[in-house]
Amino acid sequence: MIEPGAPLAGRDALLADLDGVVYAAAEPVPHAVDAIRRAAEAGIRVGYVTNNAARTATQVAEQLRGFGLAVRPEDVVTSPQAAVELLGGLVPAGATVLVVGGDGITHELDRAGYRVTRSAEDAPAAVLQGFHPTVSWSDLAEAAFAIERLGIPWVATNQDWTFPHSRGIAPGNGTLVSAVHTATGTLPVVAGKPERAIFDTAVARLGAAAPLVVGDRLDTDIQGARRAEIPSAIVLTGIDGTAQLLAAAETDRPDFILGDLRELFEPYPAARAEAVEGGALVHVGDATVRLDGARVRIERSGSRVVDLIRAVTTLVWGIGTPIYALDIEPGLLSLRP
Repeated sequence: MIEPGAPLAGRDALLADLDGVVYAAAEPVPHAVDAIRRAAEAGIRVGYVTNNAARTATQVAEQLRGFGLAVRPEDVVTSPQAAVELLGGLVPAGATVLVVGGDGITHELDRAGYRVTRSAEDAPAAVLQGFHPTVSWSDLAEAAFAIERLGIPWVATNQDWTFPHSRGIAPGNGTLVSAVHTATGTLPVVAGKPERAIFDTAVARLGAAAPLVVGDRLDTDIQGARRAEIPSAIVLTGIDGTAQLLAAAETDRPDFILGDLRELFEPYPAARAEAVEGGALVHVGDATVRLDGARVRIERSGSRVVDLIRAVTTLVWGIGTPIYALDIEPGLLSLRP
C-alpha cells in the first residue's frame, strides 16, 4: 500500500538510479530491493536510469534479477545508449569509433552498426568515452591523440566525479574525462545525466505519464530530473549527504529527501516554520532547528535523523543565504540517517 501524501502516491513509474540507490558494487543497498518489489506490486512501472557505462543493459538486468527483482534489459536505460543516439547526429552509421571503456559501450556501438577501434592510428571518425575499471593510461592517450590530431567529435557517457563502491567512494568517469581534457584542451559532448535526453528515453520506454526520479546525486540525478521537469527524490544511501543538500543550488534541489527507499511509501511530513525573536524555528516531525541571526543549530534532534535533515534544509533553503555566510552547527553538516 502507498499511503496518501507519500512520494510515490499518484505516480505510475519510478525511475531509479543504480549506484548508491539500488546497489553499491555487488551488494544491494539495505531496504532497496524490498521497496522496489513493493512498488512493482502496487502497479508502478520501474525503470533503471544509470550513468554507469561499464556494463550492458543485459548484464545490469542479470545482476538485479540476482537480487530477486523482475527486470528485463529494456527496463535499463544506460548512458552508452544515450551516447550512441547522440553519436548518430555527429558521424554517419558504419563509421569507425575509438572507444575508451568496456562492453557497455562496444555492445551499443555494435548494435548501431559502428566499427570499434582502440587505436588512433585507425583514423576514427569519433571518440566515445565511458567508465570501466580496466581503463588505462594507454586508453586515455589514444583518445587524446585522436582528438588532438584529427579534430574529431568526442562524446562522454557522463562526467560523474565519483561513484559509491562497497569499499567506499571511488573515482568516476569524470576524472578520466578530465585527464583527456587536460591533454587536449577540448571538452566532450556529454550524453548521460544530467542531460534530459536519457530521462526522455526512460519515460518513453515505460509509457509514463507521472514518473518520479530517485537518485543519490544532486548534480546528475536531481539536476537532470529538474531539466526533464520530473519530480525527484534524493535518497541518502549513496554519494550526497546533508552538507551537499545545504549547499545545493536551486536547480539541484529535490522535491523529497529520503533516508532509504522505504520512505517512498510513507506520508511525507510537512515542514512548519515559526518566527521567533532573533530568528526562526523549523519543525519536521519532532525535530526542530533554530536560526539565531546567522547561526543555525539543533533545537531538538527528534526521533528520526531524516526529519532533522529535512528541517535544516528547509530552513537554509528558505532564508536564501549561502552556507559559507552561516554559522552552521558542525553536527548538522555530517548527518546521515
